[in-house]
Amino acid sequence: MSHSEIPGAEPMIHLAVHSLPQPAQALKQRTRMGRFKMLAVWAVCAAPVLASYFTYYVIRPQGRTNYGELITPPQALPSASALPLTDLQGRLVLPAALKGQWLLLTLADAACNAACEQHLYLQRQLRETLGKDKDKVDRVWLVTDQQAVRPELLPALQGAWVLRASPADVARWLQPQAGQALNAHLYLVDPRGDWMMRFPVQGDPSRIKKDLARLIKANESWDEPGR
Repeated sequence: MSHSEIPGAEPMIHLAVHSLPQPAQALKQRTRMGRFKMLAVWAVCAAPVLASYFTYYVIRPQGRTNYGELITPPQALPSASALPLTDLQGRLVLPAALKGQWLLLTLADAACNAACEQHLYLQRQLRETLGKDKDKVDRVWLVTDQQAVRPELLPALQGAWVLRASPADVARWLQPQAGQALNAHLYLVDPRGDWMMRFPVQGDPSRIKKDLARLIKANESWDEPGR
């Protein structure tokens, strides 16, 4: 007679015990999941700007060419230790503070010769011609010595980043065309902080503006006006 047939006997419950996951295996699974989530977040953040490059440089109407020289691969903004920056009052400015906007960047010593003045004027005019999109672009002048900036230049620099940087440090990030000086160009940095375009020496303002407008348009879903 089985146990279940004995009068008054309580029913027996049979339990099947399966092996539990080992701690090392569980840790490995959590690590893989964490990496997947991190990559997913990175992809979400990077996708719009990568899509803008793809749209502008790959999926474009036949015959359209960019005026500025595309830098491939883009060069990431250096760390504070690799590119120390200070404002005109000598206060430290972290390079990461420049991120979040398109940057039109020039560099010259504080004396600012005629070519430097032309770049500063061109920066200002290009930004203004962008109309409603101008707040997505910041002007940056990297002053490459410790001399005082001429006072008559300061009113036109309102709203611009005027920062001191060593030309040797800058040269490890930005590069001129062969045979040109580092300060001969306007450079374009994207909102992620990547140097991605270099404009020709004595460039055509109308063609530079077209490049800026197209890039901002292609990237408008990601970039936000103002800081």
